[in-house]
Amino acid sequence: MKRQAEIQQVALSEVFSQTVTDAGAIGFVLSRLPKTSAPILWVQDRLSCKEAGQPYLPGLGVHPPVIWVNVGRPADVLWSMEEGLRCTALSAVIGEVWGAPPALDFTATKRLALRAEAAGVACWLIRRAAAPGLSAARERWRVASLPSAAHPHDPQAPGAPCWQAELFKSRSRKPGSWAVTHDRASDRIDILPPVRDGALAEGNGAHRQRAQR
Repeated sequence: MKRQAEIQQVALSEVFSQTVTDAGAIGFVLSRLPKTSAPILWVQDRLSCKEAGQPYLPGLGVHPPVIWVNVGRPADVLWSMEEGLRCTALSAVIGEVWGAPPALDFTATKRLALRAEAAGVACWLIRRAAAPGLSAARERWRVASLPSAAHPHDPQAPGAPCWQAELFKSRSRKPGSWAVTHDRASDRIDILPPVRDGALAEGNGAHRQRAQR
């Protein structure tokens, strides 16, 4: 399987959280970020910050510096993301928007997608309390937390985080649903496709796949 750095697309991707307080979407996005020392711009609207909480930067396990911006309206999130995508010194832009505000329409996502591709900067839009509507995002995911993997040294401690990740729209890959774990120590993503996903299982010769940056 390709290394994660190679499968990471420099484009706009949307991630829908299974529940409004589930942090799985954030964990999944962080595991997919490019491995670089360039800073990350992270923008939240007021409701996302109030209902889901602001990121605890020391505990994120992200090595590049994070520029966290808290704004009042979804329109301000979109404007901040667009301005951030003008800066090629950033490694990624993350935006959190609550619900389905009128400002977040197809035109807004198209602008983000084009800016991300022109700048060569990865862009992720995290959505809570929202159903998928029209969007120009190149990939769209639904993510939910699963029980963590077993800890290799302490059975009473949580191990690597696990998520159920469903790719329901993509312009470059076949949609599907997978159980995903992330080993921070080795910066490795392990993917376990469901049994019904015969194409993936047959194409890789086994159910277990590993991607390492």
